Amino acid sequence: MFLFSRLLPYLPGLGLSIAVASLGLLVERAEFILVGVHPLEALVLAILIGTAVNSGFRLSPAFNPGITLSAHFLLELAIVLLGASVSFAAIREAGPQLVAGIALVVLLSIGISFTIGRLFGLSPKLAFLIAFGNSICGNSAIAASAPVVGASAEDVAASIAFTAVLGVIAVVAMPLLSVAFHLSAVQYGVFAGMTVYAVPQVLAAAAPIGAVSLQTGTLVKLIRVLMLGPLLFLVGLARGLGGRRLSVSHVLPWFIVGFAIMAGLRSADLFGPATLSLLSSSSRMLTIVAMAGLGLCVDLRKLRQAGGRVVLAALASLLTLCGLSLGMITLIGMA
Repeated sequence: MFLFSRLLPYLPGLGLSIAVASLGLLVERAEFILVGVHPLEALVLAILIGTAVNSGFRLSPAFNPGITLSAHFLLELAIVLLGASVSFAAIREAGPQLVAGIALVVLLSIGISFTIGRLFGLSPKLAFLIAFGNSICGNSAIAASAPVVGASAEDVAASIAFTAVLGVIAVVAMPLLSVAFHLSAVQYGVFAGMTVYAVPQVLAAAAPIGAVSLQTGTLVKLIRVLMLGPLLFLVGLARGLGGRRLSVSHVLPWFIVGFAIMAGLRSADLFGPATLSLLSSSSRMLTIVAMAGLGLCVDLRKLRQAGGRVVLAALASLLTLCGLSLGMITLIGMA
């Protein structure tokens, strides 16, 4: 009874977040039935629907606790479960030269993309979210880095909405670039793995070129994802040293520790296929509910004010990443 009374204030907002997430999943399914693909994933749809609900209706303050719980705690829990999808064995398979090249491109891309965002007049936090998402793994990196840098719901929504659109464009355009730049199957796999945002989008972009591109692209993408935890730790450390009181929880949030532990357990083969499938699906569902919660926090009028600049900054950042990736492929002499 005591536990129920503690949970009661969260139920309206949590229920609304789940309802919005469910609608996003239904629309995603409808997309697949109608056109055979998912132009917009449920994660993106949830945040767009949540934004529409919050912008079209005046929500009661009673929804706030549950929406906040969805947008923050559930998101952090999803990040922990996401660690089970990452295996450190990918580093051994790729070889040190390729791993070093990927790491260098990611770091350069973050720095250059952040600078581009600031030149377009974006706030430091929004510029960082776009740079981080563009350079590592799109929506997942944006969602994971938002609590570390203290980004607002509007910043998260803006960066996810526009990088999602660019991600869809990239899936369509990338195979054409393989022909334009005369890339081999391996080279294109590296290029797709380095530039496309989400893992499913990498699969979609690499598959048309063949199995070699698909396998190579997936491996490169996983190495990019592996950089998420260490880079978030460094960001937390930098923020802690930037005039704030340094604390362990600030520098090393609990969900990053959890992410690393789960990745370590996965690398030690302590999860069976059924467990991995359950953890992966649970992480996705929690992330979709969290994105619904974030959308329900967004004021669309503020989002519109930054829209054009966000699009231009995200596009310039993606083009920069493409250039860096092609340079890395040439530099390390991949055949």
